[in-house]
Amino acid sequence: MMKVLLLKDAKEDDCGQDPYVRELGLYGLEATLIPVLSFEFLSLPSFSEKLSHPEGYGGLIFTSPRAVEAVELCLEKDNKTEVWKNSLKEKWNAKSVYVVGNATASRVNKVGLDTEGENCGNAEKLAEYICSRHPSQHYIFQSLRPCIQPQAYSGVIW
Repeated sequence: MMKVLLLKDAKEDDCGQDPYVRELGLYGLEATLIPVLSFEFLSLPSFSEKLSHPEGYGGLIFTSPRAVEAVELCLEKDNKTEVWKNSLKEKWNAKSVYVVGNATASRVNKVGLDTEGENCGNAEKLAEYICSRHPSQHYIFQSLRPCIQPQAYSGVIW
């Protein structure tokens, strides 16, 4: 059997197996996963403070499932789970919560927020969609991609 190295983190699908490993196995290839990236959240205290004050923002924007993980970590680390369930979640749901993609939408829904924009396809199209609908609103843009150019998104707080 031919062996293949996959340079990525393992992700389980509904069958409890990484879909790449499963698919390659169907073709007689033995795949080994090697994680090549590590990740660290650098601004959780600042983000947590902002999450506690929805009145200061027009909504939330999530560009990846990792950004949703930041919300989950803030709620856990700062013991805000009860406050989130009792009031903050409802206050954020009264505002727009935008996402890029269905995977991110699914994860946002699990923390109790309703989403829109998942069909825009990418962050740039989503930003255009948001700015065309709400040009004067301020949003928490929890992006983990520093290469996105802020000037393209007037009306969106970085």
